[in-house]
Amino acid sequence: MAEVINMPRLSDTMEEGTVAKWLKQVGDKIEEGDILAEIETDKATMEFESFHEGTLLYIGIPEGEGAPVDSLLAIVGEEGEDISGLISGAADASNGAKVEPVAENTAEAPVASSSSDSGSADIPEGVEIIKMPRLSDTMEEGTVASWLKKVGDKVEEGDILAEIETDKATMEFESFYSGTLLYIGLQEGESSPVDAVLAVIGPEGTDVDAVLASKSAAGKSNKVAKEEVKEEKAAEPSQDAVDAPSNDGQRIFASPLAKKIAKEKGIDLKDVKGTGEHGRIVKKDIENFVPVQQAAKPAATSQETTSAASAIAPVALPVGEESSEEVKNSQMRKTIAKRLSESKFTAPHYYLAIEVDMDNAKASRAQINNLPDTKVSFNDMVVKACAMALKKHPQVNTSWKGDTTRYNHHIHVGVAVAVEDGLVVPVLKFTDQMNLTQIGAAVKDLAGRARIKKLTPAEMDGSTFTVSNLGMFGILEFTSIINQPNSAILSVGAIVEKPVVKNGQIVVGNTMTLSLACDHRTVDGATGAQFLQTLRAYLENPVTMLA
Repeated sequence: MAEVINMPRLSDTMEEGTVAKWLKQVGDKIEEGDILAEIETDKATMEFESFHEGTLLYIGIPEGEGAPVDSLLAIVGEEGEDISGLISGAADASNGAKVEPVAENTAEAPVASSSSDSGSADIPEGVEIIKMPRLSDTMEEGTVASWLKKVGDKVEEGDILAEIETDKATMEFESFYSGTLLYIGLQEGESSPVDAVLAVIGPEGTDVDAVLASKSAAGKSNKVAKEEVKEEKAAEPSQDAVDAPSNDGQRIFASPLAKKIAKEKGIDLKDVKGTGEHGRIVKKDIENFVPVQQAAKPAATSQETTSAASAIAPVALPVGEESSEEVKNSQMRKTIAKRLSESKFTAPHYYLAIEVDMDNAKASRAQINNLPDTKVSFNDMVVKACAMALKKHPQVNTSWKGDTTRYNHHIHVGVAVAVEDGLVVPVLKFTDQMNLTQIGAAVKDLAGRARIKKLTPAEMDGSTFTVSNLGMFGILEFTSIINQPNSAILSVGAIVEKPVVKNGQIVVGNTMTLSLACDHRTVDGATGAQFLQTLRAYLENPVTMLA
């Protein structure tokens, strides 16, 4: 009997998945435990294995395409089995969305999702509209990092068309079609929402304007797209492209895209030399434009000015040109901005700070690290102390759920790690059950893989409390934004050698400032203060953490 395989939920936050690669094809024999495909989320690409045996009868999601969790991914059954009812049932469950099967042999090309969605017959045969793919479950828009093909190039199925930047990574996007690249809808560095027109592939000589005007390519993105296809075709300047008059009354030939960029950058078109046909100014002319330094104004020659100048000594003032640069935000940076804004503006934050005597901690760490094959950092000691303090103050180990407050009986401490494009938080599961050596090894492993984007979604989900440490950068104290759904986050500053009072005497001591940000909906001020007192007690007496 045929078995329906749906898009799996590979993490508790996953809503959609993208098929990065199929490792089995229609007609292949499948054994239980065989890897069917590589499924990509916003954080990692994971192998997905089959729990059924039989023949792969149907593939519902082609490589490079995304679908919501529980969408029809594949069907495994007996060779020759009738599965039409299962496919139509999946289509009905998707609110009538049409499901196109992947071709079972190379003689049948896959049906373009863009064409099937519209049901339009006005797209010429053999022409495929390529849209911005959804490469991760949180991706709302993508940025073209680079094009590996240009208009006019021959494209074979499987060729890499472009590199697309998502919120988590820059990924290669391959073509599922063969033909000529007729049109590019987004230039390098430009962004668009998922499903916006990215490119058109088809027979050479196809009327691209007619294709873009069809129902399948209809949408807001086409307005910009049609402007840029004129740029690619280097067409004769139209009336729209020559409506920028110069100071001498003559019109300046410039493409709409070039005029748009020039306006954004504050560039006067009359200062730009066009390299397009008939001297037309195109996009690259604006991007490569270097302003010429204006000559200094002639000195005043009137008798009054000369007299004033002789009475006042000349002052040498700096001469320069104002400049700035706008850099596209990466998808990771946009996601961080969105999530931290939601946390800051929905959770009423308040902050508490406490100073910790670190003399005993320094001495204990030195003794521990003298042991063979042992390496413990101060951050490891802080993480361990937090886990133990959370056991004594369960109110801090909670999550606000609106009508209820969730008390987490397990302790999973997240450790903030800076990566090239932003910040990720790998999680130490059951931290209270780990010793200092285990914490040190785990943090080193997770942080290292975080920096090369090799963490799995499961390794970044489920934290109940978070630690952020900037002490290694010399920061004395700071406050952090709560990593929801946590109720609190600890900010760790640098250890400072300074005069302190002990037993009525001023001596040299080592102190560290800890700042706790709390969600006032779940953690009251007194509770947060008591948590910090317990945390300080553990750090000032490290032997209590070794029991």
